[in-house]
Amino acid sequence: MVQLVGSLRKELADSISTCKVLVVGAGGIGCELLKNLVLTGFKNIEVIDLDTIDVSNLNRQFLFQKKHVGKSKAQVAKESALQFCPSANITAYHDSIMNPEYNVEFFRKFMLVMNALDNRAARNHVNRMCLAADIPLIESGTAGYLGQVTVIKKGMTECYECQPKPAQKTFPGCTIRNTPSEPIHCIVWAKYLFNQLFGEEDADQEVSPDTADPEAAWNPEETAARATASDKDGDIKRVSTKEWARSTGYDSVKLFNKLFKDDIMYLLTMDKLWKKRKAPTPLDWHQLENSECPKEGTPASGLKDQQVLDVWGYCQLFQHSVETLRSQLQEKGEGAELVWDKDDPPAMDFVTAAANLRMHIFSMNMKSRFDVKSMAGNIIPAIATTNAVIAGLIVLEGLKILSGELESCRTIFLNKCPNLRKKLLVPCVLDPPSANCYVCASKPEVTVKLNVHKTMVLTLQDKIVKERFGMVAPDVQIEDGKGTILISSEEGETEGNNSKFLSDFGIRNGSRLQADDFLQDYTLLINVLHVEDLERDVEFEVVGEAPDKAPPPQTNQEEVNSITNGNKDSAQPSTSSKAPSEDDDIMIVDSDEEDGAASSSAAAATGGTKRKHSDAETGETSTKRPRTDQSAGDDDDIIALD
Repeated sequence: MVQLVGSLRKELADSISTCKVLVVGAGGIGCELLKNLVLTGFKNIEVIDLDTIDVSNLNRQFLFQKKHVGKSKAQVAKESALQFCPSANITAYHDSIMNPEYNVEFFRKFMLVMNALDNRAARNHVNRMCLAADIPLIESGTAGYLGQVTVIKKGMTECYECQPKPAQKTFPGCTIRNTPSEPIHCIVWAKYLFNQLFGEEDADQEVSPDTADPEAAWNPEETAARATASDKDGDIKRVSTKEWARSTGYDSVKLFNKLFKDDIMYLLTMDKLWKKRKAPTPLDWHQLENSECPKEGTPASGLKDQQVLDVWGYCQLFQHSVETLRSQLQEKGEGAELVWDKDDPPAMDFVTAAANLRMHIFSMNMKSRFDVKSMAGNIIPAIATTNAVIAGLIVLEGLKILSGELESCRTIFLNKCPNLRKKLLVPCVLDPPSANCYVCASKPEVTVKLNVHKTMVLTLQDKIVKERFGMVAPDVQIEDGKGTILISSEEGETEGNNSKFLSDFGIRNGSRLQADDFLQDYTLLINVLHVEDLERDVEFEVVGEAPDKAPPPQTNQEEVNSITNGNKDSAQPSTSSKAPSEDDDIMIVDSDEEDGAASSSAAAATGGTKRKHSDAETGETSTKRPRTDQSAGDDDDIIALD
């Protein structure tokens, strides 16, 4: 007769009470997961999270209370979970899982790792650490009403990086600066403007008219003479936006006329841009003040954040936010910089006002502060019940693993609406590893297309090896028979190489580079394919099955469109090519944003019919089943899947 401890077999209950598990992330899913683990009988739990508690977390991350705002999520989650089971042994780390001390040996302490994360970089890293340590990983994510849980085991299932994740979309600079056509373009511009005025300046985030726009085939010398400016402070030819703003003392009226009058008048001189577009209409502060000020508007109804103000209302909001941000800069001292945060009211007011004024200039419908925040702050509203369902499924998959029944584990999708079989939860058989995966293949290898005469070593290090291929502390050597070290993880050892071009080291078409990350116990062979010219603003391309190449579209499928602005750290969907094991009719199409207005939908079709996943960042489509690639884990809102 089977012995039971509660509802579990005694052998399983004993395994649960003695095994050690790691929970990565203590946010929306993480809070529910910790509670579930201690109530199920897990006694040895370690939890890690870098974030602190924000007031916006309190509506769903129930282990936190108002008195905890500003404290470590991991530490408070531990203390709250212990109230459910005081005998549990929980260790909390207020730290990043990507720090070197959490190496392969650290991961080997655990029988099981459970992710409750909200960004791709951390997911990639934990995936590689679990592969190196040969420890099962349960990956999860939610996006509004949608959710997903899957199991990753080295050699048996797809790893997190097996399937294509299209590179995050960035809008062309000329679209942002010259010809915005959608509200998201104006919101991206406003965020760039915040950094140019108050934060860390980035040459790639310029907000002035782009005279190099290939669509505007005009003579800048002639048209510059026709452009007028309200005063010298508003000269379009300033060298630095921040220096110019400082020279005016951050005068809000001069800033306004520069950005919304002078720059727009300058754009109007680019005649060819407006032959097939509606031309923008400049705004003048003094004219608006004289015409709008005396008007008494009807009090707006509804919640304040959901109201759309008139033009003068956004002018006043712009003025007030500039004055507040100027004071914050002065308090920080000379050379200080501000960091944009969607939960910082003055920063959010500034972006809301600047974005809406630009929308009005370009004849778009203005947006409420709530809508702007949703697009600028990477938000699809997090739903507590979705997190709870997904956290429960994580534990159920964990019980299968601890029972030695890995073959019965499934990828499980939580849909917004029941399918034709009246099911919200759809299980799918786990896919085997991809032979083309550049992470879990026996000999990972990729081909990168670039110009060896124009690509610097620093670009190879930061944008290709680290950002594109997810390494944390890479060492790169040339396979030239000499073992020439191009990049070293030892600080200062190869910094002199950073400003040199790859061709300076004899790298040419067909050269091979070996990149190693000893922290991740990961080696990648990079084949160099030299090309003279790439598309404009493209520094390199990954050839073949690497994640910037989405699977080819197939016919007779629907396309789901969504928009994102493509900032960093956006979570991306991975995919599953298998049809559901029992219900071969559901594909989740989830769309998230890092600054994007996203739409999420669950598709219910007839047996065997799949939906096309339209990636919000690239516009590419896939018939593979996308994973919900983020959670309410470490952020106060869900990063949308692009």
